Amino acid sequence: MAASISRVLRRLQRSSPGIATLPLLQKQSAATSLVPARWLNLQEYQSKKLMSDYDVTVQRFQMADNAPDAVKAAKALNAKEIVLKAQILAGGRGKGVFSSGLKGGVHLTKNPDDLLPLVAQMIGYNLVTKQTTKDGVKVKKVMVAEALDIARETYVAILMDRDMNGPVMVGSPQGGVDIEEVAEKTPELIFKEPIDIFTGFTDEQAMRMAGNLNFKGDLQQQAAEQLKNLYKLFLGVDATQVEVNPFGETPDGQVVCFDAKVNFDDNAEFRQKEIFAMDDKSESDPREIEASKHNLNYIGMDGNIGCLVNGAGLAMATMDIIKYHGGEPANFLDLGGGVQENQVFQAFKLLNSEENVKAILVNIFGGIVDCSIIAKGITSACQGMDLKVPVVVRLAGFNVVSGFKIIKDSGLPIETAVDFEEAAVKVVASLQ
Repeated sequence: MAASISRVLRRLQRSSPGIATLPLLQKQSAATSLVPARWLNLQEYQSKKLMSDYDVTVQRFQMADNAPDAVKAAKALNAKEIVLKAQILAGGRGKGVFSSGLKGGVHLTKNPDDLLPLVAQMIGYNLVTKQTTKDGVKVKKVMVAEALDIARETYVAILMDRDMNGPVMVGSPQGGVDIEEVAEKTPELIFKEPIDIFTGFTDEQAMRMAGNLNFKGDLQQQAAEQLKNLYKLFLGVDATQVEVNPFGETPDGQVVCFDAKVNFDDNAEFRQKEIFAMDDKSESDPREIEASKHNLNYIGMDGNIGCLVNGAGLAMATMDIIKYHGGEPANFLDLGGGVQENQVFQAFKLLNSEENVKAILVNIFGGIVDCSIIAKGITSACQGMDLKVPVVVRLAGFNVVSGFKIIKDSGLPIETAVDFEEAAVKVVASLQ
């Protein structure tokens, strides 16, 4: 199926497109790493504005939503060369193709007037890249930025690491490339600086990392200051990861963050209201947005069996066993640990709105979840909407007997199962 389970894994491990996951820093199990689901997505220009606010050096840029304004922006920058970048929440823009026929979402020019026909073929058209669907994403804005030559590229990231019980800065003198490949083939070129959350990122650590990135002389001091500012940004915005690739050196002796992505801790939303207000949901799946309103984690897939579970690990296992028995999951829908009856109702409502869902499998393990609450939510949903697809429910754990009794007493045509495999077999069979 096009929307594979590996895609779900990738989606759950990031909040913004393009963020690299470092295998050498993530030794925890897949099930464990699935738990945090990050929903805040910022466009590139928004991330660069944040960095600029923390005195991190980025290219000068302006935004435009039409061709004439893009030309004006380029002239105002008065740069030797201009880079034009389509703004969508996906990587691979440079090699993308627009529905207008224009090739490439990133273009360089020395003549501002050249932007007029380029932007006219970008704004309002869909850009298809390796990270979008086949239909692509409509471009609404472009970034017009000063183009700087890069004499040398390095890599820097700050992220939370379980093994080190706090933040760690990771750097490599090999930047501008796939950092996972560097870690695999030349691990000696990966440098790590654990950061004491009470002491902070010290001058000594900053100079050492700048040296490990092969910055020399005055550039080493400049790079160290930039690294300290990146850590201030990391703390100031409640980030879980800040990744800069490339963290570059220009021929005229500047240290510049050329491209960066920021992951935010969604639990810090109450402290970061201004940042979360910037959340660009225009490219998100409407079903994901609706699910998030009710604290549900949702990812759409291409199958026909709706999956309603509690816990990311159980969700992955549920999709696996459905596939094993010849079925195709239609979604990943995680109720979470503190689910309430209304959330179950909303989850059913969401599944019932999908035309491709022809059967629903509810797979709940009641640890901290009360199975009777789930059962009430299921029966309430089935009674309160025109639900015409088969429903199979497997409950286990706390108050499971009460849960099954509620379903039985409802008189609704809901099949039940006592174990994992029986439930998968029944829901696949219901489609035949």
